[in-house]
Amino acid sequence: MGYVQVRPGVFCIGAVVICGLFLTSSVAFAQKFEVKPAAEKKISQLPPGQLFWRIETFPTLADAQATAGPTALAAEVDGKPWLFTLAPAGGSSSGGTKVAEIGPVPSISASEYLLRINSASGPPGAKTPIHMYPGSESFYVLTGELSQQTQKGTRHVDAGQSMPGNLPDTPMQVSSTGTGDLKALVMFVADATKPFSAPATMQ
Repeated sequence: MGYVQVRPGVFCIGAVVICGLFLTSSVAFAQKFEVKPAAEKKISQLPPGQLFWRIETFPTLADAQATAGPTALAAEVDGKPWLFTLAPAGGSSSGGTKVAEIGPVPSISASEYLLRINSASGPPGAKTPIHMYPGSESFYVLTGELSQQTQKGTRHVDAGQSMPGNLPDTPMQVSSTGTGDLKALVMFVADATKPFSAPATMQ
């Protein structure tokens, strides 16, 4: 099976696709893994030492935005206001409720950094093409089960669990492997001077 990128961040896997419409005469409905950007910013430097993604919820998005520091991103995902902060372990934000702390994030070196938050979703069986990033990609699963395959093997993350990112330029494939629909938060820190993602092969 191949894939067609119908619009940025949405990969449709399976049957023939023409103008974004599935032909399903004698095959099952094709599955899609959908990725939507929620927030991003570029920064010139990272905090020193080991870094973690701290995920917190707030009463309102305005509250989260008012608290956000230089390495934090506020976004509304799945009907909730969130604050994602890249910082040393053990911190907290005034007025927020900590949900998870993910890391340590693999270190990267660049002249400029991109911090980005995506939401990812898909029915059981949906998967991305094999790809890689010039940075690390961390996950927090809201519903379902997320699996990530790399050259080192496959890791599985259930709802309420997290997964720290890999080293830059690690080929990977992400899929929805639970019995229900996957919803996940995805946090990136990457080299902003390079393309955000690129096709890859699994060797």
